[in-house]
Order: sequence, then C-alpha cells, then structure tokens
Amino acid sequence: MRQFQRQFPAIGKGCPRLDEFQRELGQWRRYDKETVVEERDGIPIFANEFWTSKQRAAHSLHEISYRACFKPQLPRFFIERLTDPGDVVFDPFMGRGTTLLEAVLLGRDVLGNDVNPLSRFLVEARLDPPTLPEVATRLDGLALDGPIKRPEGFEVFFDERTLNQICRLRAYLAERRAAGCADKVDRWIQMVAINRLTGHSKGFFSVYTLPPNQAASIESQRKINARRSQRPEYRDVAQLILRKTRTLLRDAEARVPTGRSRGFFQQAVDAPFDYSGPPVALAVTSPPFMDVVNYKRDNWMRCWFVGIDPDAIRITQTRKLAEWKELVRGVLESVAAIACPGSVFAFEVGEIHRGLLLLDRVVAEVAQETAWEPVCVVINEQTFTKTSNMWGVDNNKRGTNSNRIVVMQRR
Repeated sequence: MRQFQRQFPAIGKGCPRLDEFQRELGQWRRYDKETVVEERDGIPIFANEFWTSKQRAAHSLHEISYRACFKPQLPRFFIERLTDPGDVVFDPFMGRGTTLLEAVLLGRDVLGNDVNPLSRFLVEARLDPPTLPEVATRLDGLALDGPIKRPEGFEVFFDERTLNQICRLRAYLAERRAAGCADKVDRWIQMVAINRLTGHSKGFFSVYTLPPNQAASIESQRKINARRSQRPEYRDVAQLILRKTRTLLRDAEARVPTGRSRGFFQQAVDAPFDYSGPPVALAVTSPPFMDVVNYKRDNWMRCWFVGIDPDAIRITQTRKLAEWKELVRGVLESVAAIACPGSVFAFEVGEIHRGLLLLDRVVAEVAQETAWEPVCVVINEQTFTKTSNMWGVDNNKRGTNSNRIVVMQRR
C-alpha cells in the first residue's frame, strides 16, 4: 500500500454482513427468476435480475442526463444492505451523482469525487434542493431579456432571443460565483440550465439535436438543421427551468434527502484524498470503460455555460487494458486509504470487445494485490434496456444491459 494509508479501527456499528448478503443473493426470487451461482478462481458469481429494469422507477431528483451513468437501483441495492444511516458512502467517479443522491435519500453521509468540475455542478444542487416557490421567485427577479455579446456559431442551436437569455443567465451565475454569494437557489437554477441547454424536444432551449447528454458540434448541428429543414424557435429559458424544476421536485415533498455531504474532491483517483472525516463504510462506483465515452466532446457546451475549459481537465481516458488496470489499482489504493477494515467496495464494470473481455475478472485480479479482498461478483441481468434497443444490440450482449459488480471487502 502507499505511504498515505491512514489507519482506522475496524468498522463496528454498520459492519457489512457479507455472508448474509451472499445468502440473500443465492436465494433471490423477486422477479420470478432463480439465481445462477457459479465460481471462478474461488470467487462466487451470482447472476439474476436483482433490481428493476424499469427506466423511471426512482426518485424524481435523478432525472437529469449524463453519459454512461448507471441506474439508481444499483447503488441503492448495496447501500440498503451494507450500510446503516449515518455511514459514509463514497463514489470516486461520481459523474451525475447517482450514488451520492441515493445515499443521501437513505440518510447516509456522502463523499464524492470527479476530476471534471462539471460533475459537482450537477450533484451538489440536488443534495440540498430548494423549493419550487424559491426558484420561481428568483427567476422572476432576473432580467434575462436584452442584448448581450453572444458566442459565434451558437445560432445553429438557439433562437436569437433564447440565446440572449442563456448568455445573460450565464453572466448572472458567473458573477454570483465570483462574488462568493451563490446560494442553493442559484446552484439549482444553474444545474437545471446545464441540463436544458440542448436536446431533442421542446423542453430544451435548443432546436432538435442530439440527446441532452451529447452536445453536437456547431458544424454537425448545421448538417442536422439542413437534413431536417429546421431552424431554431424561441424558447423561454426561465419558463423551461421552472418546468423542469417542477418535474425534478415531484417526489421531494414525500421523500427529501436526509443525509449530508462530507465534501467533494476534484482530482484524479491515483492521488491521495485529503479527507479527515469518519472512514468510508461503502464505496460504489463505475469507472470509465476504456475510451468508450468522450466526456470532453460530449460536454463541451455544458462546460462553456459554467466557464470550464475542458482542455484543462485531465479527463480519465484509457485506451489500453494495461492503462485501465493501473486506473483500477490507483482507485482501489486511494479509497482503501480513507476506508477501514470491514468496509466494502462495490465496483461496477461491463464487458467490452463484444463480450470477449470481462472487466470484472481484471478488477478481481488487481484487487488481490491491494488492501481489498474480492468477496463475490454480482451480475444483474435485464431482458431489455432503452440503450440496447437504440443500438440494435440483442439482450445481454456486449454489456449494454447487464451490470457486473465486483464486491470487495477492506482487509
């Protein structure tokens, strides 16, 4: 282990009972399927449908778009079974914050990290949401109409008046951040605006374009407009933000976040985390899958809106298996340093190269050389996903509708 390893006493209250967890997996029948139990290199493998395949069976606060994010049911499955309220749950690749939000909704404390600063803009606002009247009042007080300098080329996405409103909102939020007075209402409006910039319905600020988690380039959008014989129409920015807010807060009155944030990191995972709070009881994450997603390209407009230079971000992008293994080793060692004996890591991966490379095997192999002991592999199988349908991929092929989670315990 590395020199920055911290020493914690073995976890006491809330110690994951992994033997009971594995018995539950083996006896699982909730969706009328029997668990298939196998073993590889002494590690049991449990395959079944362990959480629902429904697309929208989760809290409304999750309903924002981000590339390559897993369903909320995945982290909830482990958080409910392997932690107690008040325990610290960590995601070192938090992305849109699915793990953190589920943990806070379940009364756990959370710690998050992502090398992309955009991630915190997406996560923090939803951990402590404002009320609908607070958002409406703030939007009513903003002067979004009127001329302002506009970026070149954006007219292929937005009507002129809409673009003015976007730019004026962007300037207001930048001023509030620079002055250090941005509050949770500002952070919320910013988060919603990030997610309404571009998309393929009238609920977005833009003309019809790629799905909201993939921003087309200016040149690509010109081609889309020509092919569809379309031009941008006016969209009322404040009204669309309020409309999306109403959707996101739909479940908030019935079930509000009760956990708290222990903080955020913005760094590569192969460096030590500067953390002095209580130890991590559970980490749940899904790392980048070997150069499958280009986060810089997909988020270029979102980065523009919040003033991030994507070229200055050390986005994790591994092209070779050896590089990916070092990424895994780095995150395992860094998380071990802020966890304690008995803590658990649920590490979700997929298979690539048309199913010929099972990354759970790679994770288990690397873990053996760190402070983490592989306990089991959980394979969640589903009969259908929207992603596999869009890509024309058969069920349970090429990793599009199965999750492979390596469950490890800190020695």
